[in-house]
Amino acid sequence: MKAELIIHNKVIDEYSNIIEIKLWKVEKSSDKPHGYKYSLVYIAGSKRVIGYDNAEQKG
Repeated sequence: MKAELIIHNKVIDEYSNIIEIKLWKVEKSSDKPHGYKYSLVYIAGSKRVIGYDNAEQKG
């Protein structure tokens, strides 16, 4: 099953800060038993302040 993008919201406020949310439906697996992959990022002053997701660790 190919990942299906369900939600993608990106908001840029009056100070050019960015909040971006993405949610994909994926095949259920041991690391994603619910069948979803998600990410959230908050960027302020061109620097990532918060980054949160349930992606596999890399490296």
